[in-house]
Amino acid sequence: MTNPRQLAFIALRDVHKGAYADVALDRVLQKVNLADCDRRLVTELIYGSVRRQRTLDTLIDQLAKKKSDQQPQDLRTILHLGFYQLRYQERIPASAAVNTTVQLAKENGFSGLTGFVNGLLRQYIRLAEKIKKDPLQLSENPVERLGILHSFPDWIIQVWLEQLGLAETEQLCEWMNQSPTIDLRINPLCTSIEEVEAALQSVGILVRRIPHLPQALRFIGNTGSIQKLPGFKEGWWTVQDSSAQLVSHLLDPQPGEVVIDVCAAPGGKTTHIAELMADKGKIWACDRTASRLRKLQENSQRLNLQSIQIYTGDSRHFNQFQNTADRVLLDAPCSGLGTMHRHADARWRQTPESVRELSVLQKELLTHTSTFVKPGGVLVYATCTLHPAENEEVISAFLAESPDWQIESPSGVELPYSAHTTPQGWFKVWPHRQDMDGFFMVRLRKTNNSE
Repeated sequence: MTNPRQLAFIALRDVHKGAYADVALDRVLQKVNLADCDRRLVTELIYGSVRRQRTLDTLIDQLAKKKSDQQPQDLRTILHLGFYQLRYQERIPASAAVNTTVQLAKENGFSGLTGFVNGLLRQYIRLAEKIKKDPLQLSENPVERLGILHSFPDWIIQVWLEQLGLAETEQLCEWMNQSPTIDLRINPLCTSIEEVEAALQSVGILVRRIPHLPQALRFIGNTGSIQKLPGFKEGWWTVQDSSAQLVSHLLDPQPGEVVIDVCAAPGGKTTHIAELMADKGKIWACDRTASRLRKLQENSQRLNLQSIQIYTGDSRHFNQFQNTADRVLLDAPCSGLGTMHRHADARWRQTPESVRELSVLQKELLTHTSTFVKPGGVLVYATCTLHPAENEEVISAFLAESPDWQIESPSGVELPYSAHTTPQGWFKVWPHRQDMDGFFMVRLRKTNNSE
């Protein structure tokens, strides 16, 4: 079976049963041999339908007699695919979007409802032509309006509005609904940025540099399979978003030091630390998930790094590292609200309750792993979320209880012009301003040995 829309339907059915969108996508793509353009279409339909779920449900609510949550789940998924193509896929003619969706209904147990599917989608097209504007009706309430239009839960919109105000929240929503870019980090221990640029150019792949990030390149356009690109197998580069690269520069590890990465898997930052230390010194890479640590091991072998030692377990329970590290990186488990463009379903998986639980875990990790740092040493706390409960509030609570710690501004570390330092001394990367993943990071120094 090679029908992209049928494959998208099968994957979305899995997602609605609880599968992660990227896992469901991989599962269907592994079973077929598709042309690149069809792979891209399957990917776009799956991620787009998941991302825009609230908007698509609202269209069903407004145009059909039965609300979206009263429709059979498979039919609702088929309608999502139809509306997604009509509303967001300008290259797909409206007639093709309607006809293929009707066909999906026919082939998946809804042949008696093909008239309903056809009528509902054509009603949307007629309405758009008649009123010459968006058929989607929006609430006057700004939280609901943005939530329905850009397809986010109200609580996330609320968190952003409180920090950014209305205009910038809208910009952030639009940014989060774009397809993600792919950045890479070159490995300076075995190549140069010029060499990687030339190798990629030789196979027609375009990249551009990113200001103030000496190892970063961003792919422009389609790349095909990443693993097949020149330099990947040789360990010349690895995929890592620009924001994540900033974190290791903020840590600023030096050759010969002892560094502990306490939540290391899958290892993007760990391997970057090794590169920045010229692979001299010792890096303890700790994580409680053995399968994700295997990924770290594969990556460090491919990049030919020797300084990384792997340690499996929960860093909150380690006592053997007390006062041993020159630097500690705590890249804390978080809600990932800064990377929702990469994880289509994250906005529906997280809740205010899950954020509260994560903030408890983050505080425990910070309190315990700060004891790993030698007097005078450095700890960097980082997350890829934009929720104050996981960022500013965690740091403020820690500092209130830890008189021997203080925030340190990173003198001598050249961060991008746009990485926003707050008066308190922490960094917040806002995606719509800096065009990279949303991140929070702060550098802390241990001032004396009051244990």
